[in-house]
Amino acid sequence: MNRNRRLIIFQDNAWVPSTAVIRKITPEIEGVKTFLLELADSQVTRAYTFRPGQFNMLYVPGAGEAAISMSGDPDSSRLLAHTIRFAGNVTRRIGSLQVGDSLGLRGPFGTGWPLEECAGRDLILVAGGIGLPPLRPLIYHLLAEREQYGRIYLLYGARSPEMRLYTSEFQAWSEKGLVIKETVDRKTLGWQGNVGVVPLLLDQLEAFDPERAILMICGPEVMMRFTARSAMQRGMTSEQIWVSTERNMQCAVGMCGHCQLGPEFVCKDGPVFRYDQISPYLLVEGL
Repeated sequence: MNRNRRLIIFQDNAWVPSTAVIRKITPEIEGVKTFLLELADSQVTRAYTFRPGQFNMLYVPGAGEAAISMSGDPDSSRLLAHTIRFAGNVTRRIGSLQVGDSLGLRGPFGTGWPLEECAGRDLILVAGGIGLPPLRPLIYHLLAEREQYGRIYLLYGARSPEMRLYTSEFQAWSEKGLVIKETVDRKTLGWQGNVGVVPLLLDQLEAFDPERAILMICGPEVMMRFTARSAMQRGMTSEQIWVSTERNMQCAVGMCGHCQLGPEFVCKDGPVFRYDQISPYLLVEGL
């Protein structure tokens, strides 16, 4: 699959990391922070571009590498944003770093969201939990060129109200034309919004044309499957649905085989896939 693929932009050798310096750290929610990284080489900085949906490999000496999606504005790539949940050895080590510390960066890798297919369409972005960061660059891009698209929705679910990401940006996004609908698994005192799973937000969505809509989903795989099923029950086809999955990516160039999913390699054929191309393998237990 070659659609939307853009692998190494500024490096002749995909295995060699560039040095990146941490310029800002923003705590988001418990166990999650956003790191703004600046590439140390100004020539590399000028050459670096990425598509919404791509990822970088971040390297910490003595700990290893982790694949982290880009979460910043693709039109402002001097400072590269990565929103990181501290879940493994590498990400926990990154979490211990401070402003001014450096790490290695390879990328960008993988495929992006299908921007070419979005013009003139209604767009529905669906995120569950930590699935919002890979969609955030797409939101920035769509709102910067708002006149090119129909209705744009963000359906966002989190475990609880305090686990929602980027809420300080929601008002600005709404003012630029993004319709945001939220739900949580468990409400807390003061929460007046929806309670329930994310696919219910799609079931309740009225003002979109299923024949001309594009659905883009990122989150837990079970959520993505049920959301896709809800969309198809509403009249969408699997060719109108795109998902981002990040399974076991280790080398980023399809050499190690850890991320193989059926005939696909998530790191180079994904992480963004059209649903009809990847759905048969998401249903296989243990694959």
